[in-house]
Amino acid sequence: MDRTQICFTDTPLDIIMIDLIVEPFKYDFMLRALFVSAMVGTICPILGSYVVIRGMGFMGDAMAHAVLPGIVIAILVGVTPFLGSIPMAIFVAVSVGYMIRRKTVSEDTAVGIMFAGLFSLGLIFISFAGGLSISVEDILLGQILGVSQSDMLVSFTLTIVVLVSLIALHKQLVFSGFDPVGSVVAGLNVGTLNYLFLILLGISIVVTLHVVGVVLVVGLLVTPAAAAQLVVRRFTRSMMLAVSFGLFSAVLGLYLSYHLSLPSGPSMTLISFAIFLLCAIYMRLFSQAQTSHLM
Repeated sequence: MDRTQICFTDTPLDIIMIDLIVEPFKYDFMLRALFVSAMVGTICPILGSYVVIRGMGFMGDAMAHAVLPGIVIAILVGVTPFLGSIPMAIFVAVSVGYMIRRKTVSEDTAVGIMFAGLFSLGLIFISFAGGLSISVEDILLGQILGVSQSDMLVSFTLTIVVLVSLIALHKQLVFSGFDPVGSVVAGLNVGTLNYLFLILLGISIVVTLHVVGVVLVVGLLVTPAAAAQLVVRRFTRSMMLAVSFGLFSAVLGLYLSYHLSLPSGPSMTLISFAIFLLCAIYMRLFSQAQTSHLM
């Protein structure tokens, strides 16, 4: 059946719905895309929850742009972009962490410097290269439908590494996120913890780049977590809600990209944004209702 034409005559509605759900995954490339999207929809909101309480929303977007030189170099050499973007992400994380720790500049200044400098370097590499195996649009907006089996394996491995690390560091990350001064007084090695967190953030961004590209990373990293924290105050519960928002955005965006021939990354990000707006509206109405009740 042609995916752009569905015959509704003499066909039960439940059969039509099942066909809409099942049809995309008759193709191997869609199964691979679903697998990677589900991983990204899980790991990004979890990590994003820590990012939001630390006030580091801009960091995710900046690091995604800053790994561009590594991606371009890897493509030019003829290897998977992972081999270029992972070392570059770790380099950016350590560099930003070093500048912040040494108080060379403020945190937002350090992030802005790395963002502007390395992203510009990546664009210069692209202008000199010519004839890249993938388009600049794929780099900037993602290429989820082009994910290979080796990309799946690398993404899965990196996701597991990040999840295990976050579980091991959960208490320390929450403590230092909500009370950075108190965590130092309590004897927590905040400097090392920040380095580790930034490295984990960089690795997660590398995994996400295949799905939404350089430009839209923050849409899956920060937006679901921010939406969840609007409606749920307890951190662990808000993290779980953020994961559900992230998975819903990733999977529904993938369906829309298939059935409506839309770009997958922007579709996922737009759904995530719509969820945030709904949560904001809910909180606004809920707050007004509480105020009216108290009066």
